[in-house]
Amino acid sequence: MKNSLNKFYKNTTPSVSFEGRKAMYILPVVFTTLLFACSAPKVAEQQKAKTLPENFDVNRKTTTDSLQVFIPVKTETYFKDPELEKILDIVIAQNPDYLAMQERILIANSHLKVAKLALLPSFDLGADLSGTRYGKYTMDGVGNFDTNFSQNISEKQRINTDLTPNLFLGGKVSWEADIWGKLSNRKKAARQRFFASQEGMRLLQTRLLSDVAELYYKLIALDKQAIIYEKNLKTQQRALDIVSAQRSVGKATELAVQQFNAQNNNILAEAEELNLSIDQTEKALLTLLGEYGGKITRSKEFLSGHLEVLNQKISVDSIIHNRPDVSQAYFELLASKADAKSARAAFFPTVNLGGYAGFNSFSFSTFFDSGSFAWQLLGGITAPVFNKGQIKHEYFTANKRQQISFLEYQKSITVAYNELSALLYRTKAFEDVLEYKSKEIEHLEIAVNVSNDLYLSGYANYLEIISAQKNRLQAELDFVDMQLKNVNSQILLYKALGGGIN
Repeated sequence: MKNSLNKFYKNTTPSVSFEGRKAMYILPVVFTTLLFACSAPKVAEQQKAKTLPENFDVNRKTTTDSLQVFIPVKTETYFKDPELEKILDIVIAQNPDYLAMQERILIANSHLKVAKLALLPSFDLGADLSGTRYGKYTMDGVGNFDTNFSQNISEKQRINTDLTPNLFLGGKVSWEADIWGKLSNRKKAARQRFFASQEGMRLLQTRLLSDVAELYYKLIALDKQAIIYEKNLKTQQRALDIVSAQRSVGKATELAVQQFNAQNNNILAEAEELNLSIDQTEKALLTLLGEYGGKITRSKEFLSGHLEVLNQKISVDSIIHNRPDVSQAYFELLASKADAKSARAAFFPTVNLGGYAGFNSFSFSTFFDSGSFAWQLLGGITAPVFNKGQIKHEYFTANKRQQISFLEYQKSITVAYNELSALLYRTKAFEDVLEYKSKEIEHLEIAVNVSNDLYLSGYANYLEIISAQKNRLQAELDFVDMQLKNVNSQILLYKALGGGIN
């Protein structure tokens, strides 16, 4: 009867299989994960930038309709001045700001490598050596003393109670399972910021080269104005000689002579100020080159920039996103989005796996015995409970930074579009202005010659000569200023088109 009952209970009592025990361990994990998944907030949806117009808001001529994709300008082909090209090569090799930016790129690359390695297990080799003398009235001291009297241990297993060593030599490994994408999103953020830093370097390069070109062309403009002053001074001197000769025979007054002398001294003073501007501009350019001093070799004329790009049928979206400032803002937006996803993953439990293996012994003589080999496997899962205030703060901050990055990206697109529209119109307008100013100088040149002839024949007074020469001088100076504005407009267009690729 007893055997029958035992057999009955044996057959009817449910037994827990391996799969059942496995389910008992997995169910709490699944339950915990679902609990925290429900409480984790969602990442804000990515906003979309406003659609760009198909064309720029300008009237410009296009010589071909076949080009649909914008071809980026290149520094070595955009600027046509060989002396400027030499200077641009020097500034890339020696400018401290540019070299410092290159070092920052290496730092960003290092951050990217660290973020990639975070997904891999960490492995450390270690060696520990310690010696402890336990008190006789401690658990370890009593246990070691009592162990030495046991008949179940060998001579090698006896413990030195005067000084108990503890020796370890082996490796330790630990790994965080990236189940929720926390580490992978950190890697994505680091990669996008590396790309952003590269675009930042291209932006710095574009601005640096543009600043150098502006100073270079300013020097050419100042040189041309210095020549104009020199030429006008000679003209003024000839007029003074004529008036002085006529005063000696009673055909002109002392007032006329003094007026011409005053005009000559005014030109000399302005010419001296111009020389000061040349020196200061040259020193500013030498500073960008990283040079202590010297002279800047430069051309005598403004050599036109590479404006063939204006004859393309430009793809607005292509040209806008080729700009380094827009690209930098875009990559930063992607990085901030990855940061938000990584911050959200902090709401979920973290699974850590690890272990160690090596030799562990309390005596040197048995340290490398097979019996001293020890190993351990570790596993754990942790879930945030009372620190969720900090996690929520970090997630809230990351989410808001993502929205700020989008606004910065949208702003960069808007600025780029309107800037290019204005520059394309400005470049065309300067062509007409220069043509009108050139004709003005031609007419004033004739006026100066006519005023001299009329003065000698008695049909004009000396004030008309002074006025004609002064007007011509100002027109010639204005023409050079307009030439400088025109070439600066081309430099701005170079920047607006995304700079060059060396």
